[in-house]
Amino acid sequence: MKKQQPQISEDRILEASWELLGEEDIEKFSMRRLADRLGIQAPSLYWYFKSKQNLYQRLANQVSKVILEEFHSEGDWKEQLTGLAVTVRSVLSRYPCSTQLMMMTLPHEPDIIRFTNRMLLCVESTPLAQAQKMQVVTTLVNYVFYFVLDNYQHERNVSAILKDQGAPPGEEMIRLLDSMGETDAGLFRRMFTNGLFEIMGTDRAFEFGLKLILLGIEQVIKEQEE
Repeated sequence: MKKQQPQISEDRILEASWELLGEEDIEKFSMRRLADRLGIQAPSLYWYFKSKQNLYQRLANQVSKVILEEFHSEGDWKEQLTGLAVTVRSVLSRYPCSTQLMMMTLPHEPDIIRFTNRMLLCVESTPLAQAQKMQVVTTLVNYVFYFVLDNYQHERNVSAILKDQGAPPGEEMIRLLDSMGETDAGLFRRMFTNGLFEIMGTDRAFEFGLKLILLGIEQVIKEQEE
């Protein structure tokens, strides 16, 4: 009896891609691994996506679509930008490696374009020049991207240290700091031992960084109105 071929579709390929990205980081992602996950030969994938980059584009487009669906903030430009930043962070945190995908792709998909357009609409009411408005949304989204990516990388680093050394990285850090003098590491040591570095990656840290960006934008607007 002839073996039945697995049923695949674009949606199933995208679903399997997210599964694979969640299990193996994007550096290990390949069309061959994806084909193995789907139980097909790698060339079959190219009937649906002409390249891995094309697949990445579609995954990033999917993320952009979810952001648009979940972003409903109204109010002035500050409220809208705040709501946008919170939504982007939330969505990126749920889709494995989505930050890297957004950074590795160009806005050549419809929902990525809609997402970019929606960001620009948040500051359309401000007196800023068009180039400044673009800089505002670029700065904001880069902040969110970096924040999510930094937290993701930190978790990977901690896991790697635990695997290699069998002990939390904090213990090794304390030993290192104790071997260094006050001039070289005094302030760093006090901040570390007081737990201040544990704030990194938290909602509190995210909100404070976002506040700094919004205050900076507000200051630029005030200077232009004077």
